[in-house]
Amino acid sequence: MTPLVTVEGAGWWLPEADVDTDIIYPARFLLITAKQGLGRYAFHDRRDAGFRLGPDDCRAEPILVAGPNFGCGSSREHAAWALAGLGIRVVIAESFGEIFFSNCFKNGMLPIVLDAAMVARIGAMVEAGATLRVDLRACLIEAVDMPPIPFTVPDDRREALLNGWNEIARIRALHAADIADYEAGQRRAFPWLWNKEQRHG
Repeated sequence: MTPLVTVEGAGWWLPEADVDTDIIYPARFLLITAKQGLGRYAFHDRRDAGFRLGPDDCRAEPILVAGPNFGCGSSREHAAWALAGLGIRVVIAESFGEIFFSNCFKNGMLPIVLDAAMVARIGAMVEAGATLRVDLRACLIEAVDMPPIPFTVPDDRREALLNGWNEIARIRALHAADIADYEAGQRRAFPWLWNKEQRHG
């Protein structure tokens, strides 16, 4: 994954509550299993003259400010893939669907939970064209003429985003010595398990 340290840019305000994963990524596209290119299907059924994304537009601002319970519904990870395909790196909302919240971290996006009044305030700002800066190291959201807004992220997930680690990369990075010790012990105790490696090494 691409490390996420700071994200700066315009925002996109979607104040509707309970935007579920079927709205984000319609079920009829679930047969597509590749992660790349799914941005073109994000909010597919709402891409009309009244929606922010035009029918041929696969780009969005890097920050999405959403209504409560964003990403509720099914567990489909495609919803996170599609938003990432739009270039979104940060989603700010009062609350999230639990599985979608976890899928954001797994796909290099930062979901930020703030109270309803603060989300509405930020949403109004981005709707008016304000640029936001999200600093994951300092856990702050910044904008001109606004005091920095602090947010919290679980330490392990913050560390993974800052380093661009998926779950396997995180284990390898944090437990490399333990893995090496285990493999060395296996080589001594069960050398025949490593014969193939020796033959092809």
